Amino acid sequence: MPVNTALRRTFAVIAALPLLTLAACGYGSESKDENANAKVAAGAEKIDGLDSVKIGYFGNLTHATALVGVNKGYFQKALGATEAKYQIFNAGPSEIEALNSGSIDIGWIGPSPAINGFTKSKGTNLRIIGGSASGGVKLVVNPDKIKTLKDVKGKKIATPQLGNTQDVAFLNWIADQGWKVDAESGKGDVSVVRTDNKVTPDAYKSGSIDGAWVPEPTASKLVAEGAKVLLDEADLWPDKKFVITNIIVSQKFLKEHPKAVEAVLKASVETNKWINANSDAAKTAANKQLGIDSGKELPAAVLDPAWKSIQFTNDPLASTLNTEAEHAVKAGLLEDPLLTGIYDLTPLNTVLEAAGESTVDDAGLGVK
Repeated sequence: MPVNTALRRTFAVIAALPLLTLAACGYGSESKDENANAKVAAGAEKIDGLDSVKIGYFGNLTHATALVGVNKGYFQKALGATEAKYQIFNAGPSEIEALNSGSIDIGWIGPSPAINGFTKSKGTNLRIIGGSASGGVKLVVNPDKIKTLKDVKGKKIATPQLGNTQDVAFLNWIADQGWKVDAESGKGDVSVVRTDNKVTPDAYKSGSIDGAWVPEPTASKLVAEGAKVLLDEADLWPDKKFVITNIIVSQKFLKEHPKAVEAVLKASVETNKWINANSDAAKTAANKQLGIDSGKELPAAVLDPAWKSIQFTNDPLASTLNTEAEHAVKAGLLEDPLLTGIYDLTPLNTVLEAAGESTVDDAGLGVK
């Protein structure tokens, strides 16, 4: 499908955007692991001879598998004497850049950055090796200005970043309404205002936006400021499931250190099992880690509704990733991508079989 050159250039620039919060490595801020269970057990051995495995994630509840796995020590336990090191990111493109540079080995990330990173490298830089979460994205609006979905036309609606997962989803929804918006500028029948999630609540309070299509906990933060949920994105998907967070790994690391990758996946599967069996305790652990990483925990009025809207799963929901790629093409932000080989679910299925759980499918997009 032909795509406007300027839009392709813009999407390429997005992939190279630097992270807003820089750390010593130049990409993400370091996470602190303060849980006593995360200490290296006496007599433990290094996996694949590695001193450390570097894991990246976002400070979002949609990345709660990582948050809880860090806080409860699951990753460190699985890695033995190999140290689990963590980096926190604010944006997917920055995490892809860190993966490409070797600043992280494995990361939790949204589908759009994973798709873009894979296609930009012509399929050479990453693999999706597992799922983590579904849902947790909402259209929240000022109820004084927007009472029905039709009222969104002519209003200013925020998304986190041009070309990010929520931006693509909103542009696709706009198109389905029969409205026109220039994807690059965000101008048209709806004004799409790209706003960092950290400042979106202030933008809402100031009246500079009328609503936002955002992930949790930003959506619930806006609700706490008086906004109303107009649409839950899950309602637009079959079975109300769509991938919001994947696990990716650099292809080099996967090839050279398969046991380490399997160990991290084992920890992820164990973490998801614990989350789904202990929802309240898991919510508390995720929030505690958010507080450790950012210096501030979420209040119950934000945490509780946000947590309820997210499902934690090992299944990468591969068919929905393919659909999200189609949405990016439809929006003019991506050339029709060749996604064959983006998945390698063999290590995950090995872990799932060993745990007595059902294996997952790559929807025909796996390594051949």
